[in-house]
Amino acid sequence: MQISLTYEELLCKYKNLNYIMIDVRSESEFSEYTIPGSINIPILSDKEREAVGYAYTKVSKEEAKILGIEYVSRKLPTIFKEILSLQDKYTNLIFFCARGGYRSSSITVLMQSIGINANKLIGGYKGYRNYINKNLNSLIEPIELVVLYGNTGTGKTKVLNELKKLGADVLDLEYCANHRGSVLGSVGLDKPNSQKMFESLIFDILYNRKSNLLFVEGESKTIGKSTIPDKLFDKIKNGIHVNITSSIEDRIDNIYEDYICGDDENIIKSLENLRNRMGNYWVDQKINLVKSKNYKDAIKDLILYYYDPLYQKNKKEYALTLENNNPSDTAKILYDYIKKDES
Repeated sequence: MQISLTYEELLCKYKNLNYIMIDVRSESEFSEYTIPGSINIPILSDKEREAVGYAYTKVSKEEAKILGIEYVSRKLPTIFKEILSLQDKYTNLIFFCARGGYRSSSITVLMQSIGINANKLIGGYKGYRNYINKNLNSLIEPIELVVLYGNTGTGKTKVLNELKKLGADVLDLEYCANHRGSVLGSVGLDKPNSQKMFESLIFDILYNRKSNLLFVEGESKTIGKSTIPDKLFDKIKNGIHVNITSSIEDRIDNIYEDYICGDDENIIKSLENLRNRMGNYWVDQKINLVKSKNYKDAIKDLILYYYDPLYQKNKKEYALTLENNNPSDTAKILYDYIKKDES
């Protein structure tokens, strides 16, 4: 039985099989970036990995191995229980670590020895990352994008979600970045994704698309901590541009729904970033509105005096303009328009 395979082999041979990828790196390594869809079962925790590394450099390779074995042996029963529960759900278990070395090799051999269908990813995350770097542009090359533009709060993300329900391919870049792309873009979310994770999620969506036509929201080159790859950004600039509009009342409601989640501290922190552009007096007023829970007044001022003037500087020509009174209806009109234009 083959117990090692490359990521390319995984895509070709396992695409339609019931498998799960298990990242055995430490929790911080996993948090920074991983292969989309993977789960984390650390062989060594951050502290244990640090101790083994210290032993390797300051004592000896043998002492580091002994220490690593001691750490792993203590948690093997727990790891084994987790893997047994996964075996009930998945036919194939694919293990990987940073480079396909000791961590993934040892657990794969051990699981194979007790009859579990375990496989190791050759090259680990690094091998996977090399594959992404080599093939992402070729995935982008044939696609055509319908790009949704519009002032902040017009409900573009809601329209994208409705397009998904209609069966359209959607590239949600804000999801990939884990950031909404505006001054309040991180409010209510975990930390923004790393560039590697951003590109991995883009690759995953493009690889699994049903057609070469995708819907995407118009974004600046940078979203949170992530930068849109050059080839994809060119596709966005040269796509079919659609303008989404909405009443100021609906925009206020949309922004309220997205950002007001009990995280006033993060909202205020985000507003602080506007002092250079908007001035201390204006920012202090908005902070006071947030502190007094007058969120919608603060949102209205952000729309009128920050978001909209900023957006006016980047006017574009549009193939279609739609007023978004109902995201489901807007998505249906847009979907039918694009499909008719295709035929």
